[in-house]
Amino acid sequence: MIRKRIPALAGLAILAAVMLLAACQTNEPANPTAVPTSPLPTDLPPETPTAAPPTLTPEPLAARINGEGITLAEFQAELTRYQNSGTNLATEKGMSDEQLVLDDLVNQVLLTQAAAQAGYSIDDASLQARIDQLSSQVNLAEWLQAGGYSGISFHQALRRSITAAWMRDQIASSVPAAVEQVHAVQILLYNLENANQVYTLLQSGQDFSTIAWRYDPVTGGELGWFPKGYLTEEAIETAAFSLQPGQYSPIVETRVGFHILYVVEREPQRQLDGDARLVLQEQALNQWLEDQRQISQIELFVP
Repeated sequence: MIRKRIPALAGLAILAAVMLLAACQTNEPANPTAVPTSPLPTDLPPETPTAAPPTLTPEPLAARINGEGITLAEFQAELTRYQNSGTNLATEKGMSDEQLVLDDLVNQVLLTQAAAQAGYSIDDASLQARIDQLSSQVNLAEWLQAGGYSGISFHQALRRSITAAWMRDQIASSVPAAVEQVHAVQILLYNLENANQVYTLLQSGQDFSTIAWRYDPVTGGELGWFPKGYLTEEAIETAAFSLQPGQYSPIVETRVGFHILYVVEREPQRQLDGDARLVLQEQALNQWLEDQRQISQIELFVP
C-alpha cells in the first residue's frame, strides 16, 4: 500500500538536550514583555564565565553563517550530546553524526537570524521564566552536568532554541488550513502483466470498485483524502491530481508496484487533517531552509 507521510515537525532540534528545552516552549509575540520570575536556581552554574586572560588567538570555528560563528567547542559538545542520546537519525538520513549535528546547528542559526530580522527577541526575564519552568520539572543542575553544559552554554542553547522555534512557528503558520485535495482509490498490482489485464477489464466497462476490493479485501484500495505532497510516492499524487471525479488513470509504476488510480471526489479547498497539515508545515520549513541556504554565506570548517 502507498503510505502517507509520517509527520516529523515536532521541533527543530535533533539533539536530546535541545528537544527537552523545546518541550517547554510556547509561542510568544515579538519582543515579549518581561515577566517577574524567581532568581536563577542556586545550583545552576552562573551564566557569566570566569574571566580569562586576554588572548590574540581567535576561538576555532566549526562554521560561520552570514558572519555569525558556531564555535568548534559548541559543535563538539552538541555532537557528544547527540551521540550519547542513542538515536540513529543520522543513519536514517544517510548522514554522518557530524554532518547531521552541524546541519542542525546551521539551520538553527539561519532561523535565529531571520527571527531577529523579523523583530523577535527574548529578554532575560522571559529566559529566566523558561529556566524556572524547567527547574520545576527536572533536577536541572544534574541534567546540565549529564549533558555537559556550562551555565553560559546552557543559556546560549536555550536562547537559540526558543528563538529558532519562534521563527519555525511563523513558517509553519503560513501553511493554510485548507487546500486542494482529492479522495482516491487505487488498484495495486505487483507485475506489469497483471496490471495490463486489469486495465483492459476497466476499459471494457468493469466496475473499478469491484476490482479494487478483489485485490485489496481489507480497504478496497482506499487512499482517503490527501493534498499534494502528502503521499510518499509523488507519481501517485501526480496521477490523482490529473483526474476528475469518476476518472481512472493509466498504469502508474512506482518502487512499490503498478497502480491504477480512481478519483472519487475532489475539492479545491478542503480542511487539512492534523497529520496532513504537519507534513505540509514540515515541507514549508524544509523549503524555507533550502532557500535561505541558497542566499546565505555559509562556511564550514569541519568535515
